[in-house]
Amino acid sequence: MNIFSFPTARGTPDSRLHGEAHDWLVLLTSGQATVADAKALRQWCAQSPEHAQAFEHAKRLWQQLTPALAQAQAPAPRHFGRRAFLGGALAASVALAMVRVTVPGGFAGLSADYRTEVGEQRRVELREGISLELNTQTRISRREQGIELLEGEVEVRVAQPLTVQAGAGWLSASQARFNVRNTDHQVCVTCIEGWLAVEVEGRSVRLDSGRQLTYDAAGLGPVVAVDTEAVMAWREQVLVFNNATLERVIDEINRYRPGMLVLLNRELGQRRVHARFSLEQLAGVALLIRDAYGAKCTELPGGVVLLS
Repeated sequence: MNIFSFPTARGTPDSRLHGEAHDWLVLLTSGQATVADAKALRQWCAQSPEHAQAFEHAKRLWQQLTPALAQAQAPAPRHFGRRAFLGGALAASVALAMVRVTVPGGFAGLSADYRTEVGEQRRVELREGISLELNTQTRISRREQGIELLEGEVEVRVAQPLTVQAGAGWLSASQARFNVRNTDHQVCVTCIEGWLAVEVEGRSVRLDSGRQLTYDAAGLGPVVAVDTEAVMAWREQVLVFNNATLERVIDEINRYRPGMLVLLNRELGQRRVHARFSLEQLAGVALLIRDAYGAKCTELPGGVVLLS
């Protein structure tokens, strides 16, 4: 059942934009939306003033129809097509597409040996001399010579040889403590103690204590010095941001809290942030952002908050 009514002719550009805006709201409140979806929505709204106005109109209607929100939140194939960011065409199999985008690690994540959900952290004793600390939304599978980090973030402590696969790279260490993060198709490796070898596409780099590197489909990035305490603050239930954009801060917060913060103001997203957040604060972080940056907050079902 369509709870929206648009005063435009069927098939016109206006009706198409309003329909896509409606689809975005249904997706956001479905419980299936991801951080990538939030980024895609920002891009959709930024395509033109008409796109942004259509979403604003849909949002106002949504707020006016509070009694129907529960019905709209239930899965409905007609509105679940995700056409807004698939270019207007439904995938051949919506179910398969949903698995790929909503399960950390994709299909492989479904059968991961070790996992954590939103906001959860977990310790795993892999074997004697090797321990893992899994951060939020992490999926890890055992491999013959070690483990594979399918998605998420893990602190690894080794007192005997271990190989870690993450994305297109392989990490090897015998006596070390290091942090590996595999999110948004990019891997970030930080050496906390000791040293490890990082190999990507035949190129091997030694990473010493206090050094960090990233790699993705484009290859290895440079080795840089980092504040390891800030990198590992999540182990103390804290998130630390030093001169990060508000857009990046919100993306990171979304990994830890149920629901989603969706930033719709591009200019606001480029504001620089120096902050420390306890994970216990994240339930009310939208109000902190509102008060600090003058953002407008619109609450939707499922813990979704639109920031504009």
